Amino acid sequence: MSNIVKNYFRVLEVISSLNIDLNNKFQVGRKAKMNDIEVVALSLTAEYMSIDSENDLFKQLANTSIPNLIERSQFNKRRRKLFEFSETIRTTLASSFLEFEDYFIIDSMPLEICKKARENRLKICKKDFETAPSKGFCASQDTWFYGYKLHGICSVSGVFHSIDITKASVHDVQILNDAKNQLSDCVLLGDRGYLSSTQQLDLFQTANIVLETPMRMNQKGYVKQPYIFRKSRKRIETLFSQLCDQFKIRNNYAKSFEGFKTRILAKITALTMVQYINKFIFDRPINNIKIQIN
Repeated sequence: MSNIVKNYFRVLEVISSLNIDLNNKFQVGRKAKMNDIEVVALSLTAEYMSIDSENDLFKQLANTSIPNLIERSQFNKRRRKLFEFSETIRTTLASSFLEFEDYFIIDSMPLEICKKARENRLKICKKDFETAPSKGFCASQDTWFYGYKLHGICSVSGVFHSIDITKASVHDVQILNDAKNQLSDCVLLGDRGYLSSTQQLDLFQTANIVLETPMRMNQKGYVKQPYIFRKSRKRIETLFSQLCDQFKIRNNYAKSFEGFKTRILAKITALTMVQYINKFIFDRPINNIKIQIN
């Protein structure tokens, strides 16, 4: 039995053990050869194995022992329609880690879909204005890019609590409006991009969230942020690096925003799934991502 098949059955076993009640809510179309859990399991297996091309995936699946394997085009359509189911799996996996967490980290990373020289003639992801890509600035890389931003909130241990994708032009501070609906009674660590006294007060008054950001050196009453906070913030930067390295989150083969966001979610869900397997099956450090799961 090939390695991809072994990994597929491990992922399928983990997802099935979550006992998520489908309730026909996520059923799409007529009854197919593969059920919804199997389609999502195959998607997560591909992301875990850094297979970001569906053509490559189905070439590797040729002559394997996966029962009831569907065609590539059908797989593509079904996993896009199962976006909500994939998000339910991700949040269910993450909830196993986050029950007693009261410190979280917020940050964003650029998701470039093409070089700036091609932005005017680009056609992908432009079907609807609301979800079309835009030009934005990445302060950490000191460069402009064209595409989207991935916003993430993770625990200090390195598990994503919530994620969001916005146009590249959206400022990081605006995401704090969503944070107060997702978190409460906790400390939220951010970089200088989230520095806003108005948002800081609003978060504390509405959800009892203490927003901790480093001060600018020219600010009145400047105080250096404690070392433990500066060290903890690097955890989410490591997560973003892992998404770029093993999960190839910057590779984009999607032609629509629906396909784009489905691929991004699959990569983050696969990351969370490996963390879950590390902790609850093999009892090893959760952030050892480049490791066998079967």
